[in-house]
Amino acid sequence: MTAVFNKPFTLQEPIEETGIAKALEILKSGKLHRYNTAPGETGEAALLEEEFAAYMGKKYCLSCASCGSAMYIALKAAGVAPGDKVLCNAYTLAPVPGAIQNCGARIELVEIVEDYTIDLDDLDAKAKGAQWLLLSHMRGHITDMDRIMEICTAHDITLIEDCAHTMGAAWDGQKSGSFGIAGCYSTQTYKHMNSGEGGLLVTDDDELMARAIIYSGSYMLYERHTARPPMAVFEKIKMAVPNYSSRMDNLRAAILRPQLRRLDDQCRRWNQRYDFLAKGLGKIPGIFVPERNPKEKYVGSSIQFSLTDQPPEIIQAFLTTCLDRGVELKWFGSTEPIGFTSAYGSWQYFKDLPVLPNTDRILAVMCDMRIPLTFDLDDCDLILNIIKDTASQILKL
Repeated sequence: MTAVFNKPFTLQEPIEETGIAKALEILKSGKLHRYNTAPGETGEAALLEEEFAAYMGKKYCLSCASCGSAMYIALKAAGVAPGDKVLCNAYTLAPVPGAIQNCGARIELVEIVEDYTIDLDDLDAKAKGAQWLLLSHMRGHITDMDRIMEICTAHDITLIEDCAHTMGAAWDGQKSGSFGIAGCYSTQTYKHMNSGEGGLLVTDDDELMARAIIYSGSYMLYERHTARPPMAVFEKIKMAVPNYSSRMDNLRAAILRPQLRRLDDQCRRWNQRYDFLAKGLGKIPGIFVPERNPKEKYVGSSIQFSLTDQPPEIIQAFLTTCLDRGVELKWFGSTEPIGFTSAYGSWQYFKDLPVLPNTDRILAVMCDMRIPLTFDLDDCDLILNIIKDTASQILKL
């Protein structure tokens, strides 16, 4: 009898009871808005910002409506202006180029290499005339951050990190998101903390954070933030920064705070599953799983692998057969964007999109799979067996 996997790939663990209890308390009080606080009271959003800044070892944190809004606000607060050239790796999700386009900036897409990270030689070659790099640690793959910082320093480029998939990760002992002037994180349902939707922005830069807080929609209530720069910094800029209304509310912050306290343990659990899958996939003929750099402390909340040298029709047959047996894989080589997945060629709101042959070649054979913590190791073993069976039936070796 042919085995079938029956668990949904979108099923997350439930919000823990302490978060639910706090959320109910807020609902009963009616104080959902982050600035609806009594004198001397600190709201849940402000407390989350304090705690996440401390977790990251950063001075300041701002909670936002989404990671996309956090990236947009970070770019604006850093000084990105219409027409500026912003470098970005071509393998990422649509909110990243969306944040650049929202600033009116020009995107310069950079090739990727076989381990799905940014091509550092192509970045170095394209750095001339650029002031900014929005580096996406896409699907949790962290590039050589030592070389990134060398390139940014040599070309006087300001780095902002998209850490939607690397909350809790690090490079050579330094936390992801702490290398650039700002780091941006996601708390969307499928990320490492779950509030349905949400974002966090961290920085040590006084003026960037003051601008970001006002951009996010603080009105003149910025003093109610506790992970913020001194009030004098706001006084200099308060009339010059518009309100983009991108706040997080107390309800979402309340369910995130307990999750932050167990984030490192959750990362350990993800890596237990990831390492099991990566080891098994790497033994299947026709499947390539990149080796992780020893300096990379990754968080394996998803896994990517390549079907080496397979044509599109074979890859589509592989995906369809896996899905028929309950294993849901995404394909960045699809000619059409599907669900959350899109390749750079679909971002046609940018004029004159480049042709990136290396990126095209790599994405054409790359598969992507979520690893929810609702899966145990027995589930992972069944998934491996289904993929192995399908590969032996479908792939041309």
